[in-house]
Amino acid sequence: MKVKEIAQGAGVNPDTVRFYTREGLLKPTRNPDNNYQQYDTEDLRRLRFARKARQLGFSLPEIRQILDQADDHHSPCPMVRDVFQQRLAEVEREISELQQLRNRMTAALSAWQEMPDGTPDGHTICRLIEHWDESTPESIKRSQTP
Repeated sequence: MKVKEIAQGAGVNPDTVRFYTREGLLKPTRNPDNNYQQYDTEDLRRLRFARKARQLGFSLPEIRQILDQADDHHSPCPMVRDVFQQRLAEVEREISELQQLRNRMTAALSAWQEMPDGTPDGHTICRLIEHWDESTPESIKRSQTP
């Protein structure tokens, strides 16, 4: 298969194929007649695997490590579980932080509806930001402070 053909087979664009080839995840041979890269079904399988792993949030070095373990006939599954468990904890922490930010933003926007516009006077820059928490209930401020 040529670049375009393997890309279509894996549902990616040709640049993705070229990128994974440069990164060493795919190992095409060269056609002696025209020097084009030739991909086989193993490359297609690896490309599909890499696409799915990326969709699950695995990084390129992690994907490389998984493929290397598989190439050495060692199961990468224990490592995949460990990495995924750690990544899930990170994502949950980020979601929590984003929810707190959303709550602060909602509270600020609500408070700003009642606040007058101000002109920078050497003592203030933007009254909305500098004084938003003064009109926010204390319980929201406590739960929102990072």
